[in-house]
Amino acid sequence: MATEFLETKPRDFSPTSVSGLTKEARDGVNAALKSLSDWRNELADTNKRNGKRVLEQMAAAASAVGWPEQVVDAARTQLLSIAEIQIKTMDQLMDAWEEQIKLPNPMSASPSAMLSKLQSMPGLGSTQAAANPIQLWMQFAEQWQRTWTDAIGAWGKRH
Repeated sequence: MATEFLETKPRDFSPTSVSGLTKEARDGVNAALKSLSDWRNELADTNKRNGKRVLEQMAAAASAVGWPEQVVDAARTQLLSIAEIQIKTMDQLMDAWEEQIKLPNPMSASPSAMLSKLQSMPGLGSTQAAANPIQLWMQFAEQWQRTWTDAIGAWGKRH
């Protein structure tokens, strides 16, 4: 079993001095991006720490009941996928905001490109899923079911 759950580098945020923004707007944008950066890094650290702990406990429990390693591998795949989507989503949000404020005149620039980026979810490939939470959860459930079916099928072949 891998020793690390989630490999991600912290994302630093350096406040920017953007021309075309009032002091109030600049301070607001910098504060929002700093808070998002902190949250993203804390989330990555929490996912890494808890993911490793949970998977170690799942491996011990699965072994105790005689389940194959594929069961824990399937869980690892699912949990890692969710953690990566969380981080990628936050990175995408920060990237969209940073690109918008770096435009020559961010206060009068059209936010359409920014909105387009914010309305898609990384790793899912569908803007419709982002707008429909039920569809999003159904996609996760289908993927989970396929992974577990594959794991159980592999286990059955061993016996």
